[in-house]
Amino acid sequence: MQLGEIIANLFAALLLACVLGVVFFFAAQPIWPDHHKGKMVILMPADAITTGSIKAITHPHLPNVVDGNLVRPRPPRH
Repeated sequence: MQLGEIIANLFAALLLACVLGVVFFFAAQPIWPDHHKGKMVILMPADAITTGSIKAITHPHLPNVVDGNLVRPRPPRH
């Protein structure tokens, strides 16, 4: 094996390693993802002033009488 062939093979292997590194870098996914690890979630205590309601309206205010002339007819089915 000649010295030039050894150097050429070394550069080819280095180029292949760089190309694989760039592919894995731009894929933005780890090679071996850690699916078994849990994630920590910190729950802040609820603020009583913003979440509490003393006199909340439970139903909307609807009129007692509906004028039938204002109601549009149902669109035809196709």
